[in-house]
Amino acid sequence: MDPSRNWAQDVLRCHLCETPVPPMYCDICHIHLCKACVGEHLSDELKEHKVVSFKKRGSTTRCPNHSSKQCELYCQNCDIPICATCASSEEHQGHKFIEILKSLESKKEEMQGDLQELEKSIHPKYQEIASNISVQKDEIKENSQELASAIDKHGEDMHREIDIIIAKLKSDLGEIESKHLTVLNEHEQEITHTISEITQSILDLNKLLNSNDVSIISAYESRNAEFRTLPPKITLSLPMFTPFGIDKEQLRLQFGSLSASSIKTEEDEYTMDSPVAEPPSPEKPLTDVPKIIQNINTENKHSLLNINQGNKPSPSGRPLIGAPKVITAINTGYSDSTLRSVVCHTDDDLWTCGEDKIMRLYSLKGELLKSVKTRSGNNPYDIAVHRSGDLVYTDYKESTVNVMKNTQIQTVIRLKGWSPCNVCSTSSGNLLVVMISDDVKQTKVVRYSGSIRKQVIQYNSKGKPLYSSDLYTKYIAENGNLDICVSDHGAQAVVVVNQDGNFRFTYTGPLSTTDEPFNPVGIATDRQSRILTADPNNQRIHILDKDGQIIRYIDNCHLRGPWGLCMDTRGNLFVAELPTCKVKKILYLEG
Repeated sequence: MDPSRNWAQDVLRCHLCETPVPPMYCDICHIHLCKACVGEHLSDELKEHKVVSFKKRGSTTRCPNHSSKQCELYCQNCDIPICATCASSEEHQGHKFIEILKSLESKKEEMQGDLQELEKSIHPKYQEIASNISVQKDEIKENSQELASAIDKHGEDMHREIDIIIAKLKSDLGEIESKHLTVLNEHEQEITHTISEITQSILDLNKLLNSNDVSIISAYESRNAEFRTLPPKITLSLPMFTPFGIDKEQLRLQFGSLSASSIKTEEDEYTMDSPVAEPPSPEKPLTDVPKIIQNINTENKHSLLNINQGNKPSPSGRPLIGAPKVITAINTGYSDSTLRSVVCHTDDDLWTCGEDKIMRLYSLKGELLKSVKTRSGNNPYDIAVHRSGDLVYTDYKESTVNVMKNTQIQTVIRLKGWSPCNVCSTSSGNLLVVMISDDVKQTKVVRYSGSIRKQVIQYNSKGKPLYSSDLYTKYIAENGNLDICVSDHGAQAVVVVNQDGNFRFTYTGPLSTTDEPFNPVGIATDRQSRILTADPNNQRIHILDKDGQIIRYIDNCHLRGPWGLCMDTRGNLFVAELPTCKVKKILYLEG
């Protein structure tokens, strides 16, 4: 054999005689052989040989346990190639074997089926899906452009309406100006004419005084009496322009909004048009001695779901911890059973109010930081903290809503025929005020922007009252989805409407006949739009999802008469206890 031959540029040849395109191959020595040279190659007994057809080259495998042996069999139980020595061992006793070449052929048939399915079905389907995604992307861009154009057009329409209003005001102003100037011009002309006559009279008198003509002097008639009657003074009431404050939230609602978008992943939505049937996998026999592969620990010390309590899994978002716990308990300066409301000022301090005229600011260590007396000397009905950080309180007897800015108390809302009860501040800076009529026959929720009434919520779509008419407390809170939640103690229900005032649902507590009556008081919401309400009769806090479904209770924190509730920005819950006058900080969220 010529070693200088460039094998890369030549056809395959027999390793011994260089016959072109040899049909045989030694899987041990890795050389090509013609049929005539097979015998000569096998005659070398110093080495082990296995000559197979060229198409079956590479089918010989050395046994990993017996390196001098070839794997001639395939163990179906262990799913591995083995040699004859392995087949007779105890490890493979009773196992089912097949020739390794048959196993190879079976695997290749399976691979051929996979290849055919990939080429004819799966790959084209993925290409179709990718093409659909491109179409969806184009549709999204086109839809966004259309919406942007619609928003621009609507904006132009609103600008045009504002321009019309401005033009009308300017036109009215012009008419007023013209009318006033006309009156003043006419009056000015009359005054100018009279001045001219007076000037002439002065000249005539000077002339007469310098004359001795008896006839002319005798004919003189005084006009001073006429001139002494002064003309009337014209007082004009000048117009004034009174701009209303721009309510950005109301303007946004009036302008319009985008409907909610969604991204939904639908399993099994795509199907294969012409699926290629998968070849059946060879039957895998049961092993004689099953063995443990891995231990999985599923221990959970605190189960979140309590079937007996009717609890349901937490919605997506920051999850609930298995066992809520009290972080700290603040002793306030209130006497027994007089603490009612609590609201976070910052994450480090909170305001409280109760059955006296003093509102108190406490640190989380229980230090009294500030005391504020109501301006009227009446007990505050409820308190809230405005988005600006100012303290807000309602004065039921005086029918006012008041704000403390720095150290000054200002009345921002004064009612007639109604008295304010509970109050909360919204994310937009509005105030939601629960109020009851003086005859205690009507209850409504009113939204205020400053002193301006923006919305009234009182009846459902059938004209029925949403809230009970009584003097029982009705705490109120805005949810993260802008729903308005009221704990109607007298109705034994939590009533929820959307931001437009349309009824959404009523939660009336569990169906258990063993519980005490559900009379909710304090209410709060968290960043996952969960609703929390205090149930003093049953010494627990109910946690609902945004649609009014019970998730779980907080009933393991030794609560005694939980009343007022509030949340800080970190997701901690604060509970004012009526009997103990303590405020408990409770951790109920993970993270």
